[in-house]
Amino acid sequence: MGSQPDFVRKHFAPLLEKTFPNALAHCIGKEFPKIGGARVQRLCAEMIVEVIARHLRPREHLSHGQVLWLGIDRDDPPARGKRTADTEMVPVILDLSTPADIEARLQRHSTRERLEEKLIRLCRQAYAQHALLSNCDLAELFNLSDAYVASLLSHYEQRTGTIVPRRATLHDVGTGLTHKRIICRKRYLQGKPSDQIARETYHSLDAVDRYLGQYDRVRHCRLQGMNADQIAYTLTCSRRLVDEYLAIDRELETQND
Repeated sequence: MGSQPDFVRKHFAPLLEKTFPNALAHCIGKEFPKIGGARVQRLCAEMIVEVIARHLRPREHLSHGQVLWLGIDRDDPPARGKRTADTEMVPVILDLSTPADIEARLQRHSTRERLEEKLIRLCRQAYAQHALLSNCDLAELFNLSDAYVASLLSHYEQRTGTIVPRRATLHDVGTGLTHKRIICRKRYLQGKPSDQIARETYHSLDAVDRYLGQYDRVRHCRLQGMNADQIAYTLTCSRRLVDEYLAIDRELETQND
């Protein structure tokens, strides 16, 4: 004789199937019957639940002065025709207001100083969470124009020789191309090795070597008597890029003199 049926399990085990992923998988199968069988439907549901969990944070996870924002994944650079909707997004928690901000106001620090500190802090916090903010992200958060944000951060980078990790500098999106200048200065004026430069500028070692190599090629062509158009044609790059490196070369020569 076979074993006795487990009526308790038979009656109550189906309650374990009353889950959000199962309801979602059922909806997917009903609305998109050609997507695949039950296993594929379940996999799609689990992926959707994972995305929801990443992008929605319970209120208890945020403290006073913090905000949840979507940045762009550090490892997902832009490409021709690539929309933001096609880009990997990373939810980050940013300190929009801190006790240090209030103290700076009480100490009568200028509006520009306080704003600069906030912008830099948010960029670094996003980077630490594997995301990058754009000038437009920062402009929206602080109700500013993106041009003003770009100007503030670019002046900070030029003044300090420090790169602020944002899309403008690490993904070459928008205004913020001073990273080439800073990388070249660190190598040819300060004599720093590529790996140290990579750490200090939030760039990969390959990116640093690529910028330095491009500078060396542009400089070599200039020393051979080529003008900017000839260099661009020889190196198969844009005239604008050549002009940037030529400006860096002139500055480095002046500093070395």
